[in-house]
Amino acid sequence: MYQSTNFQGGRPVNASKLKTIILASSATIMAASLMVFPKESFEASLRGLTMWWEVVFPSLLPFFIVSEFLIGFGVVSFLGTLLEPLMRPLFRVPGVGGFVWAMGLASGYPAGAKLTARLRQENKLTAIEAERLVSFTNSSNPLFIFGAIAVGFFHNPALGIVLALSHYLGNFCVGLVMRFHGSKKEETTQKDKDNKLSLKTALHMLHQERLKDGRPIGKILGDAVQSSVSTLLMIGGFIILFSVLNRLLSLLDITTLLSLFVSVILAFFHMPNELSLPLISGIFEITLGGQMASQTGAATLFQQVIITSFILAFSGFSVQAQVASILAETDIRFKPFFIARLFHGLFAAFFTVILWKPLYVDQQLVEKGTNTVPVFLQGETYSVFHNMWQLLLTYGQLVTLIALMIYVVLTFKKLSP
Repeated sequence: MYQSTNFQGGRPVNASKLKTIILASSATIMAASLMVFPKESFEASLRGLTMWWEVVFPSLLPFFIVSEFLIGFGVVSFLGTLLEPLMRPLFRVPGVGGFVWAMGLASGYPAGAKLTARLRQENKLTAIEAERLVSFTNSSNPLFIFGAIAVGFFHNPALGIVLALSHYLGNFCVGLVMRFHGSKKEETTQKDKDNKLSLKTALHMLHQERLKDGRPIGKILGDAVQSSVSTLLMIGGFIILFSVLNRLLSLLDITTLLSLFVSVILAFFHMPNELSLPLISGIFEITLGGQMASQTGAATLFQQVIITSFILAFSGFSVQAQVASILAETDIRFKPFFIARLFHGLFAAFFTVILWKPLYVDQQLVEKGTNTVPVFLQGETYSVFHNMWQLLLTYGQLVTLIALMIYVVLTFKKLSP
């Protein structure tokens, strides 16, 4: 009798009631804030919509559609068999994780989560393997790091290589750390895995997977577009929501209050208090945090880049909410992913400190002293990313509009008898 009255679903009743009160109060405060600050909320909403409309949607859509094709045609199973000897010893995930890792790196978050959830739904991953995989396959794409952050915010293309290497090396280290996640549960099941490379087996898996899917090309294309656009609409909602939330927290001075606690941590690392506000903003939303960090005059460039690197790696509550929504459709837990983001932020900041002198300071001295620039720091290399970013900003909204029109047509066609 005592347990039934004081516990619900394994949780104390008081804790459950407290959670209900907190959630209800938060929603009420947010609703009231929207009414008090309608103009500011609208502008923040418009800012989030613009980012999704011009950048996020057109940059992610092709990768999502191509991924569905590769899964349907059996290419993922083919690559998984070939990559098994690499991915299993390093990260303790199946070879298909190599495909997710590559696509996540190229397209940016939350592509890794979407593909991991998709493979889990098809039982190509166990729940533990999926939790390991999703922890290190969600990263920022190079276009955003070089085009938006290095060139757009800092107006310094040479910073791109430092930020990118720190980001991806940090993600690699997260994968190595998370390989120990759930090790006791899989001690007996994963011991006898065959990790031998076999092209014949890979080709057989490719053929069998295509036959197993059985859908014609037109059907796969239609399903790919609908699934991809549906996911991107959800992502857009989160981007707009957190853009508004971030603005409201600033207007209510909650961000300023939180920054007081963060300033204590920054002081421990001998960083100026002025970076606390960009860090708090970046914890909620990457783009705003990166922009604010680049405009903090009281900090040195080195300190600005460290904070920006942490923000990029932590990926912000906005991206994490997108991932949580995607993982909610499976039995993959969100908690390991959140812990991995903390590790990623620390690793990325650490690598920024390590790489700063050899990849930025020394190279700047070489450039000034000899009027030459190393191959990987040549302006042409960065101009490619900058031009691609500008191209995306110019024509991205057109791609989004066309894709949404196709999505509407396919949806009506599917609903019509």
